[in-house]
Amino acid sequence: MSPLPLDDLPVARPAPVRSPSAARLTRLTRLTRLTRLTLTLLPLLAIGAWAAVDWRAVSEGAARLAAADPRWLLAGVFFTCLGWVAAACVRQGALPERLPPGPLLASQFAAGAANHILPASIGAHAVTLRFLQRRGIPLARATASLALYSLVKPLAKTVVLVVFLVAFPDALRLGDLAPDTWTLLMAAGAAVLGLATAALLLTVVRPLRRPALGFVRTALTEARTLHTRPSRVLALWGGSAAAPVLQGSVIASVGFSLGLPLSWAQVVLALLLASTAVGAVPAPGGIGPVDAAMVFTMAALGAPVSLATATVIGYRVLTVWIPLLPGALVLSALVHRKVL
Repeated sequence: MSPLPLDDLPVARPAPVRSPSAARLTRLTRLTRLTRLTLTLLPLLAIGAWAAVDWRAVSEGAARLAAADPRWLLAGVFFTCLGWVAAACVRQGALPERLPPGPLLASQFAAGAANHILPASIGAHAVTLRFLQRRGIPLARATASLALYSLVKPLAKTVVLVVFLVAFPDALRLGDLAPDTWTLLMAAGAAVLGLATAALLLTVVRPLRRPALGFVRTALTEARTLHTRPSRVLALWGGSAAAPVLQGSVIASVGFSLGLPLSWAQVVLALLLASTAVGAVPAPGGIGPVDAAMVFTMAALGAPVSLATATVIGYRVLTVWIPLLPGALVLSALVHRKVL
């Protein structure tokens, strides 16, 4: 018998039913991809916005550097690269675990780009915190490492300042740089007020007391462990002491390329004094307050104001604007590859 015509018709199959958990997982995957794409493009968008706002300073600094001595500018680029190496050494010195040198250096290069976008080193700390967590460091210990890094850097810079004042007593002519009594009283009052506020919060707000004490206990344990290892002590304190010297060497190299009539020791001292005086102001990468203080300090040491201003602008172009786009690209690549 021949089959009926109806036997050749396709049989309708029921559509597969997706469970609510599978649909939720699909939405979560799409949201994760969108978040990663946003984080990848965010540094580039922030750089574009910042360049539009500060384009005049960038163009003026680039014009100044175009007429400068290229040999001194190459020296400035060399000291800038050494600055990233010093930052990586300090990060390694603040942790007992050994971090891979290549990704660590890349993360600090990317952190430099983030640091110039967000104020008070928030960007650099966020990048480093994410990098440490991706390396398996618990959040409490990674945060304690950042706290130790933030504490050692100003202490080491103060030691370097004292050493320079002793080693080069004739390089600094105090003049208008010496703070008056009222300024010193205001600084002391601000420090006392900050400590009193922290103590009051811990006393009154009890939910803060336990995590704060736990964080302090973890930080002290980490610091005690690190200071029993000479390699970590050398990386932590040596890198922190070298960082301001390298930064001052970059400024001196740019100044020498433009004909700045100051010595290397005077330029480094000007940076140390300016960053100590206004370094606590939460500006992105210290840009703004530190720049103004640098110009004022170098002018007080005998440099023409126009030349001091050109030196600071050229220094910012060399250390901020030129590495900013490559740093943002490295940051995006690290996010895309899940290193951050």
